[in-house]
Amino acid sequence: MDSSTSTGPAAGPGPAPGATRRQATRQKLYEAAVTLIAEQGFSATTVDEIAERAGVAKGTVYYNFASKTELFEELLRHGVGLLTASLRAAADETEQRGGSRIEALDAMIRAGLVFIDRYPAFTQLYVAELWRTNRAWQSTLMVVRQEAVAVVETVLREGVERGELSGEIDVQLTAAALVGMVLVAALDWQSFQRERSLDDVHSALSLLLRGRVSGSR
Repeated sequence: MDSSTSTGPAAGPGPAPGATRRQATRQKLYEAAVTLIAEQGFSATTVDEIAERAGVAKGTVYYNFASKTELFEELLRHGVGLLTASLRAAADETEQRGGSRIEALDAMIRAGLVFIDRYPAFTQLYVAELWRTNRAWQSTLMVVRQEAVAVVETVLREGVERGELSGEIDVQLTAAALVGMVLVAALDWQSFQRERSLDDVHSALSLLLRGRVSGSR
């Protein structure tokens, strides 16, 4: 997973070369782990395989992560953190250009689709892990999931406060429903409807967001 983003000029000196190298190594390990685990499952994936796929020594894996479980837990934090950042950026950009909160939600739907299109293997793992209850990383998963949903909750609350959305909506449940809608629709698109473009999928979900499925305007 490529976490590079344009952050603009640095306010101070950049990271030390050693830190940059470690970041790059961790990135390779994340990419190797998510691909292998998506292909063959967590239990069947070994540290040796992760190291080989990443092109590093086995000891390098343990230098960066105490165990395979810790690596996967950090992978979840890393991936959902990227998703959360992309949702927040979409909302902020809409706000900066004076858009409504409905437009912000629509932009967030598109940002979510772009993320899933870029990282389909991670998204499949994330959704699968949400429904398991016997994992060591379950508490971490719940925390990072809530961070992503909270970004949507904030925009919904702002919409209610500004009178753009009904005060009767359940903000918490609606936010979870919107995130779930994007995840499930995108995975269905990735698995069964690859002939559709991202624009097609976004357009369909945009209609749902704007309440126009029934044909009302």
